Amino acid sequence: MSFKIVFNALGNLLIFIGITMLAPLIVAIHYQEPLHSFIISIILTWIVGITLSIKYKSDEEWKRKDGFAIVAIGWLVAAIFGAIPFLFEGISPMNALFESMSGFTTTGATALSDIEAHTKSLLFWRSMTQWIGGMGIIMLFIAILPKLGVAGRQLFRAEAPGPTEDKIKPRIRDTAKTLWKVYVSFSVLLFALLYLAGMNFYDALVHTFTTMSCGGFSPHATSIVAFNSPLIEWILIIFMFIAGANFALYYRMLYVNPNSLIKDDEYKFYISLIFIATILLTGILVIDMNIPFFDSVRYSAFQIISIVTTTGFASTDFNLWSYPSKMILLAVMFIGGCAGSTAGGIKVVRIHLLLKYARRDVFKLLHPRAIRPIKFNEKIVPDEIMQAIISFILIYLLIFSLSSVLLSMMGLDLISAITASIVTIGNIGPGFGIVGPMENFSVVPLFGRLLLILNMWIGRLEVFTVIILFMPEFWKK
Repeated sequence: MSFKIVFNALGNLLIFIGITMLAPLIVAIHYQEPLHSFIISIILTWIVGITLSIKYKSDEEWKRKDGFAIVAIGWLVAAIFGAIPFLFEGISPMNALFESMSGFTTTGATALSDIEAHTKSLLFWRSMTQWIGGMGIIMLFIAILPKLGVAGRQLFRAEAPGPTEDKIKPRIRDTAKTLWKVYVSFSVLLFALLYLAGMNFYDALVHTFTTMSCGGFSPHATSIVAFNSPLIEWILIIFMFIAGANFALYYRMLYVNPNSLIKDDEYKFYISLIFIATILLTGILVIDMNIPFFDSVRYSAFQIISIVTTTGFASTDFNLWSYPSKMILLAVMFIGGCAGSTAGGIKVVRIHLLLKYARRDVFKLLHPRAIRPIKFNEKIVPDEIMQAIISFILIYLLIFSLSSVLLSMMGLDLISAITASIVTIGNIGPGFGIVGPMENFSVVPLFGRLLLILNMWIGRLEVFTVIILFMPEFWKK
């Protein structure tokens, strides 16, 4: 690994982060709020960024290790410098880092005990970090920096969500730009609809940021409940669903083949999972909790899609629901959205292929000599892909289990420890118990919050990208 290449790229990344901080500075000017927090943050970020980019300028050829290091360390560095504005409003360093990492990783878990007490500019920055992190800081980095060239592929492989690289353009930079165009187009449409549905300009913009990124931050302590609007909830349901699917498929549907979506195996499985879970939850809410049918449908669809896509919005306090309802929500917390979406989690394609793998093994018990390959979109899935999926899920569950045990040892009750663990590694947001949708993570002990920050970082970068940094072999020449 070349440290010159890594530090130079990190420097350029920080310059970009500093540029994005100009947006909340404009918001602060508009609302006549103190400007020093963002002015100082921008200056500090640019000083470090420019220093690194100049001092470590390199023309060396990028390698695979360089790409992994830039992505993993870059996300951590972005979260650290993104936390600076929070410090100026009296937020502790640990909570500031928690909030920033939760933003850039689109987790949506918050450590702020009184959200609405903070300035609009800070809450705007908090939501904007999710929109930037949604499609990926590195993806945007590739799209706007032509000089990366072929080296951008190393970054794309390390950062792009999902088990496979879905290349829709011959050049990786064109792929990044195309995906961002789709992302921005949906964002503009969602903003217009939310504004027309009754949100003010500010609320419509920040909720657009956090919906399309599957992030879930809201400037209101009660999340979407604050608007008390079924129309707004249905708009968000539709766009959370859109954001949880593969953005490359939307491009193909629009410009290549109109049937791309409905022919895709993962997308069909994604719809099926959401439909079945929504039906089951609706039945439980009607029978167990006597909630009117149409309200039950809306609550169920909203919360199932919010959790499956790892958005984390709440249209009601589901922490008060019955245990069967919570069990369904807990089950879907382990799924996540589609590969190539802005969602986190294990991803639908991995769950789908794992079920096919299990079905094949059961079939082979009855027919030991039969040859039955696993297929996805009418193509045979190589054994090495299946091995990688099984390894990913195994490590994912081990990290979840370990962090759950450690949190329970720090004093959290079992339900809170389990859900705090899964909602951070899955980048979902709120859980149950003391970390429920109307609560916050400030009650988690200091070292517990540090553990959850690590979970968010690992989960957003698909586990392996961070894990390999802790392997001695990675640092050897």
